[in-house]
Amino acid sequence: MSGIRVLALALIVAGVLGLAYGGFTYTKDTHTSKLGPIEISMKEKERVNVPIWAGVAAVVAGAGLLLFSGKRS
Repeated sequence: MSGIRVLALALIVAGVLGLAYGGFTYTKDTHTSKLGPIEISMKEKERVNVPIWAGVAAVVAGAGLLLFSGKRS
């Protein structure tokens, strides 16, 4: 499988997942304090929304790459 086809499939999968879930969340450490044997840490959950147009554009771009990658002159 060529690199173009792998990229095309990755774009299609990412676009479909973006459309299905609408975004993703991740946890990041914001503050960490250490007072002797006691350690205090704070974690915040962040959400990144994926716009619908970005998901559709990724699927269309992936499909276009997949369709036109085999047609070389």
